Amino acid sequence: MSSVFFRTLHARFDASGARGLFTPRKPRNPLLRVALGLVGVAVLAGLLVVGLVVGAAMVSFGLLRGALRGRTHKPARESLDAEYRVVSKPGQPVLR
Repeated sequence: MSSVFFRTLHARFDASGARGLFTPRKPRNPLLRVALGLVGVAVLAGLLVVGLVVGAAMVSFGLLRGALRGRTHKPARESLDAEYRVVSKPGQPVLR
């Protein structure tokens, strides 16, 4: 029964009147097409500008905060001296 339901689900949805409400259609008037195209480009440009402003604000806030805080800890003046040796794995050829 479930396979019949899912097989006919798309046919019932396509035949519904709600499909026409959400399908984008281009207007037939050429001036209105150009106007809507320009509105779309303006929206994209606005989103780009907003994104750039927000990004620049985040970077400048981080730099300003870092500059005002300064260093809270002093770097260590001593270094750790040690001796190391390479341990070879058994079964691996020795490369010299």
